[in-house]
Amino acid sequence: MKFISPKTDFAFKKIFGSVQSKNILISFLNAIVYNNQNIIQSLEIINPYNPGVTNTLKDSYLDVKAVLDNDYTVIIEMQVLNVEDFEKRVIYNLAKAYGNQLDVGQGYIMLTPFVALTITDFVLFEKIDKMITKFRFKEETELFNYQD
Repeated sequence: MKFISPKTDFAFKKIFGSVQSKNILISFLNAIVYNNQNIIQSLEIINPYNPGVTNTLKDSYLDVKAVLDNDYTVIIEMQVLNVEDFEKRVIYNLAKAYGNQLDVGQGYIMLTPFVALTITDFVLFEKIDKMITKFRFKEETELFNYQD
């Protein structure tokens, strides 16, 4: 019996981004993002299309996008090929999704935290041996987090 590779867009989205597989996504996120703690109990998978708020912004297509039960939004991208400036694309997609939360007149208090989970089939950071890396905005010398 042959199986389709979960590294293909179709299979990845079917495994992690369909309503029928919410429990798989919850388990996966708890394992990767929350170090095997059962932090996430439920989530809602939402449309991963990330359009620009104006017609001059570049559209983005994420593999999976979900709102967690703690109101965090998670965007997930699976990347097989190491394309030029991929690291910039990760930050762009996160910043764009985060910034697109507010409509005209809404206060910044309405912004909710975002998590960008990027899975690659190549070595992204050559200088370290870790399989999983986690980043936050962090003060350079005192090493405290800017926010959650």
